[in-house]
Amino acid sequence: MEHREQTQNTLELLRETLGSGGLRSARMLVRSLYPAELARLLESVPPAERALIWEMVEPEDEGEVLVELAEQVRDSLIRGMKADQLIAATEGMELDDLADLLADLPEALTREVMRSMDHQDRERLNQVLSYDEDTAGGLMNVDIVTVRPDVTLEVVLRFLRARGEIPDGTDTIYVVNRNNEYLGSLYLSRLLTEDSQLAVDQVMSSATLPIPAHTSASEVVWEFENRDLLSAPVVDEDYRLVGRITVDDIVDVIREEAEHSLMSAAGLDEEHDMFAPVVTSARRRAVWLGINLGTAFLAASVVDLFQATVDKIVLLAVLMPVVPSMGGVAGSQSLTIITRAIALGQIDKTNARSIFRKEVLVGLLNGLVWASVVAIFTYFWFNNWQIGVVIAGAMLINLCLAAAAGFTVPLLLKRIKIDPALAGGVVLMAITDVAGYMSFLGLGTLLLL
Repeated sequence: MEHREQTQNTLELLRETLGSGGLRSARMLVRSLYPAELARLLESVPPAERALIWEMVEPEDEGEVLVELAEQVRDSLIRGMKADQLIAATEGMELDDLADLLADLPEALTREVMRSMDHQDRERLNQVLSYDEDTAGGLMNVDIVTVRPDVTLEVVLRFLRARGEIPDGTDTIYVVNRNNEYLGSLYLSRLLTEDSQLAVDQVMSSATLPIPAHTSASEVVWEFENRDLLSAPVVDEDYRLVGRITVDDIVDVIREEAEHSLMSAAGLDEEHDMFAPVVTSARRRAVWLGINLGTAFLAASVVDLFQATVDKIVLLAVLMPVVPSMGGVAGSQSLTIITRAIALGQIDKTNARSIFRKEVLVGLLNGLVWASVVAIFTYFWFNNWQIGVVIAGAMLINLCLAAAAGFTVPLLLKRIKIDPALAGGVVLMAITDVAGYMSFLGLGTLLLL
């Protein structure tokens, strides 16, 4: 927490220094920040200041900073860089980070970067790029240390000393056979504490199961969370070891998924640049505003069907927004819970029916409670028990329908391969608005006319 506050203070001081024109002090502050901190800073300043700060970044740090940036911000900086600058920025980067960066580079630049690499690194990079970026293969780092099962721990120690260094974040050495098939994991803690004359296969762990390269990123997160992993081996379809995933990669995935859920709820892209041009930002937001407008007209058309009722009983117009509003809140609660459960893999065919029943019963119970409250309140307000009955009945109906919709909408969207976090709210709003107006005005027509 103390380091986080210190970093925040440094960022604020840097902004003030830039504003006062103290470029030398600003350069020193920029060089004191980690790449991820620099990325957050670049995303939080307008384009003019962003370009100035980018010039202060050390060339050897540029690649790592670019990987941490949101796509739009990264693209804007890359457009201002020459090919030789980009090639220099990629030198020394870990191959999994480099693969993430190359995925967003123009094809011509990607070819130039690939040509600048030696044959071995080029082959290893192609291996990572052959997998989708949202899979274990796309997340993995191919820089790993492997040993055979029949050598002694003393031989392994001599090998590591001769090697001189091991990849960052290494807590495990992987054991493979002559065909590079995964056999087990040799933890560094055991390597350092066990008798050096023991063979590797005597102290290695076979309990650490590898992750198939085509496993989705969300499933990889689940594996790390539920198995308390710091790192995990990745294997191809032939069980050959192809890389490893470390917990820092998983933290990045969790952060990206959280940003995606937050932004998708408003129909936005988590890669959006906060300082993008007005026209660009407006165009991105216009799509979902248009969809929402369409659903609003749908709800309005329902109201129009009961125009004669509203004209005769004006009090209905005063209370009309209450029912769809309550339904929208209740439905959003169910939608959020079910969308989260889908992401965590907590819903399947065995429990879906019981969860659905529970959500509807929750809607029914809340409907009974709040329908009673609003009926009493309406009676004392308008001195008309019939209107109280109408709004109470409509609220009960709509809260039950909202709970059912909050359960079914995300599941149906997932089945047709639409992100529930992105489209669920708009669909749910349309349902609760239409059902709310229909039930309220329909009951009003039946009981009051």
